[in-house]
Amino acid sequence: MRICLIHPNYHSGGAEIAGNWPPAWVAYIAGALKTAGYTDIHFIDAMTDHIGPDALRVKLAEIQPDVVGTTAITPSIYVAEETLAVAKEVLPNVRTILGGIHATFMYKQVLSEADSIDVIVRGEGEEIIVELIRAMDEGRWPADRAKIKGLAYRDGEEIVATPAAATVKDLDGITPDWSLLKWDSYIYVPLGVKVAIPNMARGCPFTCSFCSQWKFWRDYRVRDPIKVVDEIENLVNEHGVGFFILADEEPTINRRKFIQFCEELIARDLPKRVQWGINTRVTDIMRDKELLPLYRKAGLVHVSLGTEAAAQLKLDQFNKETKVEENKEAIRLLREADIFTEAQFIVGLDNETPETLEETYRMAWDWQPDLANWAMYTPWPFTPLFQELGDKVEIFDFSKYNFVTPIMKPEAMDRDELLDRVMNNYRRFYSKKALFHYPWRGTGYRRRYLLGCLKAFMKAGFARQFYDLGKVDYWGPQSKGKLNFNFDRTRTIAPAQMDDWQSKQDIAAQKRAAKMSRDGEFLMPNGAVAGRDPASVKACGGGTEQMREDRATEPAE
Repeated sequence: MRICLIHPNYHSGGAEIAGNWPPAWVAYIAGALKTAGYTDIHFIDAMTDHIGPDALRVKLAEIQPDVVGTTAITPSIYVAEETLAVAKEVLPNVRTILGGIHATFMYKQVLSEADSIDVIVRGEGEEIIVELIRAMDEGRWPADRAKIKGLAYRDGEEIVATPAAATVKDLDGITPDWSLLKWDSYIYVPLGVKVAIPNMARGCPFTCSFCSQWKFWRDYRVRDPIKVVDEIENLVNEHGVGFFILADEEPTINRRKFIQFCEELIARDLPKRVQWGINTRVTDIMRDKELLPLYRKAGLVHVSLGTEAAAQLKLDQFNKETKVEENKEAIRLLREADIFTEAQFIVGLDNETPETLEETYRMAWDWQPDLANWAMYTPWPFTPLFQELGDKVEIFDFSKYNFVTPIMKPEAMDRDELLDRVMNNYRRFYSKKALFHYPWRGTGYRRRYLLGCLKAFMKAGFARQFYDLGKVDYWGPQSKGKLNFNFDRTRTIAPAQMDDWQSKQDIAAQKRAAKMSRDGEFLMPNGAVAGRDPASVKACGGGTEQMREDRATEPAE
């Protein structure tokens, strides 16, 4: 059976400014399939290679696959649907499969609006895809589809979802096939080296009201650090990778295994050949301040901190307890350890004002991170906060849910002013950094890295790709009142869709949280048990709870 995996051709002016990112899902899905004996696998990276519908038709006609699979996060869902429509157009008998977080939770809506999709894989795909492909290969599709857990499909006029499949318990049993990727295409612009995105853990034990990752992965599971380093060493030796970013939500949650990971990198002398970055919480940096030199010795050079918001009011709205002053201290500690810091601010909520936006700039300059990002709040349609916002969310064009388009309209300003003030923050922060910091602060690697980051910003800025400025026709303050965000306001969310994921996923999450509370899974720094004491369970990127090291290896049930 010939299988073709396609990464959809979606672009926005966010993370892409730092380079082309290798789609890790392809390696993990292909690895699982090849282990099961399905070796005739092809890959088309339509995003990196900018392959439009016409060119895709030609490639699919050449490959002649029996099965075409793709994935979608929320902003790429329409392109993914179009990708599978093209496949059906070229090859009417091809089986089409869609996976990813958006389809997992919004399967009723997706199957209602895209008749080119034969089946959706809901949740982690490695085990489900093998069972699905095996059924197709053995001629048991569609007769046996109801017997396969973790699927959604149309049965006549009805949309059917089979029971959820179990999460992948043996993450170390997955051998990703990184050879499918064309590694010369994946370059980290600041350093000019090949970049990879492996993972050490899946899931998150915390429940941010604005995040969906804890709902998708369900269990928090950590791989054997030795096996993770084996994978990284292979990426360095076989594919020439010089930089990697751990794909984990927060790899420092499990302190003991993160230390083991760092020690193993050092033992193999890998930091001389590869450096890396992570996203983590301010409280973890405060907790591990004595260990930061070890992390740096292991090659950790870039930490992105979820400082998120300016006012304590917003931190509370996001179920966070991080004190604003701790953000500044965490950045100072990282700077002293010679680790580059990136402060992330969430802007564009309904309570945003010109004053709060100005406050984020003042904080960024006071804290002095090496980099600062202002991301537009994106209300994922399968998160608790989305429902709490209610009719304050008026845009349901998911292609714009990309962290750079103002989905929410603040009460105190219009979207044009919001974007302009965010751009004003960027202009002031990076112009001063470019003139007075990057060329003069530090030597060697530090100077090279910072100038490389500046190069990435300037390259995207001049091309007007940064923040999708070219698409909305933004040229500066003079553009206010003239911007066109190109929202498709005909798109809506079906009420039945919202009721479906709310009733199933949130109830399950509440049961797990109750069990963890009974079992004492999380221990607060002050000794309180999460779930029993007031305000104990908060959120990633700012919560204060920590995982007990004596229980950190046990997955949730």
